[in-house]
Amino acid sequence: MESHLTVLLPLTAVWLAAGWFADGLPRLDHARALHRRTGWVLALTLTGLGLTAGVLVAGLSSAGATPADRAAAGLTLAAAPALVVAACTVRRVRRLRAGAAALSSASETPAPHGLRASAAHPLIGLPVQVTGLGILPAVAAASTPDLPFGAGVTGLAITVGVLGVAAIGVRHALRHSRLVERAVPAHPTSPRAAGALHV
Repeated sequence: MESHLTVLLPLTAVWLAAGWFADGLPRLDHARALHRRTGWVLALTLTGLGLTAGVLVAGLSSAGATPADRAAAGLTLAAAPALVVAACTVRRVRRLRAGAAALSSASETPAPHGLRASAAHPLIGLPVQVTGLGILPAVAAASTPDLPFGAGVTGLAITVGVLGVAAIGVRHALRHSRLVERAVPAHPTSPRAAGALHV
């Protein structure tokens, strides 16, 4: 096993687990379960950010083709979505956790659609999942060094990756939109308008 693969595998596992937990947040219909799951997402996301920053710092501070350098080079695709996670996702998950905590005093308290719509926001699940997916090419390259990486293979991999990220983004956006529509209260009809209809 390549030595830098031992660095990338735990990092990938943390990010993929965080993405899996974040993806399930909008499906939770009780506030206590949502509060507990957001705690897992927050813990895994902060762990992933810490490990990613540690690998990048170790790679920048070392000289030559060390395992830390190779592991840091493998995080090139994951760096941008990890920054989005640090800037946006962590803050949104903290707000979501606080909102769920306010309603989680009783175990059967339902999670309102507005809270679930916040959980389905694309800036919660999408950056975390894209960060995990961004590390997978480096893991594949480290685990199978004899894999051919010509221009055609690279182009195909980029196309598949972009289409996959776009599909995940559209799925998050549609789910968020559907829950937002449920959270908007129905507008009551005006009694004045109703009276005018009966005249």
